[in-house]
Amino acid sequence: MGKISPISAKYIIHSTIQIEGVVDRPDVIGAIFGQTEGLLGSELELRELQRSGRIGRIEVNVDTKAGKTSGAILIPSSLDKAETCIVAAALEVIQRIGPCNAKIKVEHIEDVRISKRNFVIARAKSLLKQLMEGVLPDSQELADEVTYSVRVMEIQQYGKDRLPAGPLIDESDEILIVEGRADVLNLLKHGVKNAVAMNGTSVPETIIELCKKKVVTVFVDGDRGGDLIIKEITEVADVDYITKAPDGKEVEEITKKEIHKALRSRISAEQAKLEIMPKSQHQVQGREQADEAGRQQQQRREPTPVLQARVNDKRKLPRLSEEESKTFREMLEDLIGTRGAYLLDNKLTILGKVPVSELPATLTSLSTVYAAVFDGVIERDLVRVAEKAEVNFLVGMDSKIKPAETRITVMTINDLG
Repeated sequence: MGKISPISAKYIIHSTIQIEGVVDRPDVIGAIFGQTEGLLGSELELRELQRSGRIGRIEVNVDTKAGKTSGAILIPSSLDKAETCIVAAALEVIQRIGPCNAKIKVEHIEDVRISKRNFVIARAKSLLKQLMEGVLPDSQELADEVTYSVRVMEIQQYGKDRLPAGPLIDESDEILIVEGRADVLNLLKHGVKNAVAMNGTSVPETIIELCKKKVVTVFVDGDRGGDLIIKEITEVADVDYITKAPDGKEVEEITKKEIHKALRSRISAEQAKLEIMPKSQHQVQGREQADEAGRQQQQRREPTPVLQARVNDKRKLPRLSEEESKTFREMLEDLIGTRGAYLLDNKLTILGKVPVSELPATLTSLSTVYAAVFDGVIERDLVRVAEKAEVNFLVGMDSKIKPAETRITVMTINDLG
């Protein structure tokens, strides 16, 4: 009797058998051949199909418990789909095996090629992952490696202090001052070639001389060490701008996007000194700056009695009408958590609503804004924009600006009761 090779089988018929009695494996196989004989015609006769190798060896596994026999039948087939299904259905016509009632049920027909295909796909994924990780780097990895090597080669030693620096320190009108060599390397990696390192927290003489000739931005880590460097370098050198890496990160580890974002958000050295110096020193210098500003203002113009009264009493909040106070308070409550801003005209009519991030640009483009009410903190940069736009009121959740520091009326939710 011929056998079909498992390799050439296309389908496997999986079926179960339940027998009301005790029978052996040969009895089941004999019943399958005997009771299907002549049922399907000569072309689908099981014995002939098995001799020609189109039906493989019939596997029967049975087990007897409590006087009843149950088990599974597996039949491999290299017939086509339709013929295999016909043979499978023929099994279910068997109702007796020997003297016992029996029931055969086809559970499913397995497509061996699908199983092989799934194995091929899984193995191919494993091989591809292995290839990508350890055997052959892709073109992007090669390009990145070559680019990084070139950037590292570009680093040079600058000045008598032999400081690590990019190749464009002499050619650039603007330079970046960072803390260490690793910071310069990271900036070179992302195309920034005009950085020089201090090589520590002390300020070398080379850096002091560069600050006299160049427009200087100090770029420090986003930690307390960065604040200490800012404080020291602003005391001994003529620095123009200050910027920091994101909180908790160092310049040597940040991405290209974070580098450009930090450079766009740089602030003047004077503002940085006010933000990081001790409170007592801040108050003393703040009073000196306010006195100097007052003297300069007195020299530039002779204030009218009304303006003079306002200068002398800047810290007093203006008397709002009941309608204005109610409108501002309701709008602030409506904006809580939205990060939005309402723009109003002098009749308290809403001109529009914009995100807080777009508020400075919107104030610059409009000339009829009477008041801006927004879900955010009133800061110095926003006040400067509002002064140029001749806005009367800035109303926010909180404020970093004292009323005496601006001619605009600055109010918070606490001022509205």
